[in-house]
Amino acid sequence: LYEKGVFVRGATRGDGKTGEDVTQNIKTIPSIPLRLREPKESELRKAGFGEKDVVKIIKAVKSGEIELRGEVVMTIKVFEDLNKDLEKKGKPKLANPRNAAAGSIRQLDPKITASRKLDFYAYSMVTQLGQIRHEQEHALAKVLGFKTIEQNKFCEAIKDVLDFHHRWETKKENLPFESDGVVVVVDQLEFQKRLGRVGKAPRWMIAYKFPPEEAITVVEDIKIQVGRTGVLTPVAILRPVEIRGAIISRATLHNEDEIKRLDLKIGDTVVVGRAGDVIPDVKKVIKELRTGKEKHFKMPTKCPICKEKTKLDKGGILLRCINPKCSSKKRRGMQYFVSRGAFNIEGMGPKIIDALSDNGLIQDAADIFELKEGDLVPLERFAEKSAKNLVESIAARKKISLARFIIALGIMHVGEETAYVLVDKFGNLENIKKATREDLEQISDIGPVVAESIYDWFRDDYNKDFLERLLKNVQIEEKAATPKKAQKLAGQKFVLTGSLATMSRDEAKTKIRELGGQTSSTVSKETDFVIAGDKPGSKYQKAKSLGIKILTEDEFIKKFK
Repeated sequence: LYEKGVFVRGATRGDGKTGEDVTQNIKTIPSIPLRLREPKESELRKAGFGEKDVVKIIKAVKSGEIELRGEVVMTIKVFEDLNKDLEKKGKPKLANPRNAAAGSIRQLDPKITASRKLDFYAYSMVTQLGQIRHEQEHALAKVLGFKTIEQNKFCEAIKDVLDFHHRWETKKENLPFESDGVVVVVDQLEFQKRLGRVGKAPRWMIAYKFPPEEAITVVEDIKIQVGRTGVLTPVAILRPVEIRGAIISRATLHNEDEIKRLDLKIGDTVVVGRAGDVIPDVKKVIKELRTGKEKHFKMPTKCPICKEKTKLDKGGILLRCINPKCSSKKRRGMQYFVSRGAFNIEGMGPKIIDALSDNGLIQDAADIFELKEGDLVPLERFAEKSAKNLVESIAARKKISLARFIIALGIMHVGEETAYVLVDKFGNLENIKKATREDLEQISDIGPVVAESIYDWFRDDYNKDFLERLLKNVQIEEKAATPKKAQKLAGQKFVLTGSLATMSRDEAKTKIRELGGQTSSTVSKETDFVIAGDKPGSKYQKAKSLGIKILTEDEFIKKFK
């Protein structure tokens, strides 16, 4: 983030809403300018900006705010030199440049970050400065003084994308940094908005991966992992093998159908890759190397943790432990409960949860808020200082937004997006608890399966008791109900097009919802108003053809004054 052209803050993306402030560390990266370069008018015109936009951009650089995003990277050369240096000093080497870069910007001492010789490439302009194409964002970042990926290319057709991908699949070793694929982005920003996203995944962008690097090893055993929703996942225990600097000893087998598809047996020699270059995955079985000593594997009929019966889901694919008191489900659930996207309790990782569970101090997440310093000090991992820190960390999270509270409950099929939809619709926890299946299904983003999952969760006796105990210690910041006199836009549906001068689109949508109105990304006969900002897109023309009332930004503002 830059204010009046001067760098003021840098943060990691975190969970997409909350990240880490790493300002002091990224100040040490030479390719992140401490002051923005003032672009020439001719450079901006060449990038496709009109006269008004040119004036707007130069003004923003001098006196406004500009926010952009990009990626910190460590080049292969720097990574290799760093590992040689660590080896000389007798210190453990780093696994790969990606982890090395991530760890470097989180160092407590900025001098260490500076010594890592990191680089930065900009790829997205958050501030609307008149750009209508993604390609313009790269051009703008470059004239402001940032590095951009020189190999980027605008493709007019899918064939061009395929050719580009194929070329870099064979030439990726020529790049100064490691790459596991090509990011394909819809160029028109208006189309990006219309396409929207599903959860955290945008419909207008995809990572088109290169074939993962692979290795051959042996499946020495298959074990079952029980997740927080009770799903039993088979995991291959591998003879350790190295792929791209990382030692792999486990690989997910997903479910029984996947084992059958692979025709996998314990003792088989297999090809292992890293799905998305991150998650180890068994690609295929080399049947020619079988000796006859290999063993068939069968999924258990009982949960390996609590020994209760298992049940296939409605799709007949996932096997679940249906015991709500299963200790493995509870532990996984607690790990999710304290994670960054939910209660975000610092210092409470999986090992701490295991230690607390093993010593009988917590049975479920509600017990976490009852912990005292004296309970923790006798444990192996705790001294007085660490016990005090954890209790203070828990106390700091006793107040939470309704959306994050819903996320933390770990209701099956309910992720971040669905949680916010529930908050927008019902406003408080009591209304969500009382909602019928029909009430839930009437919400456009919730189907019958999700509705049934939410309805059943709040009617389960164990969950009712859990909620009651949890709410004794936790305060929910519920969405304030809008006073009736302020419901000026009740029942009215709005669509926004073009850029607004006095507020962002998100701010406009929030204002509409606060006053009882609805927003949509598409114009239809049900649309009441289209708000047209600067350079409106195709929605403007469609609104005219349907005879829908079009408001200027000033007219829109008058509606809620």
